[in-house]
Amino acid sequence: MADETIDVKGLTCPAPLVETKKKLKKMEVGKTLEVIGDHGPSKKEVPEMIGEQGHEIISVTEENGVWHVTIKKKK
Repeated sequence: MADETIDVKGLTCPAPLVETKKKLKKMEVGKTLEVIGDHGPSKKEVPEMIGEQGHEIISVTEENGVWHVTIKKKK
């Protein structure tokens, strides 16, 4: 279970990524964030961009068109 969760369903690029970055900025290092969305391209973009920023991608799953990306804040 993640420490924090944000729901970005209904949002399209780049909003899911922007919201994820804003949420991570407010969190403490070592905490986990679950991002829940339904915009297909964002399922790939969010983990790629957040991983490039040095955070750990714990998991990426999808069921019935809804994806979940779990991230651990590293810095």
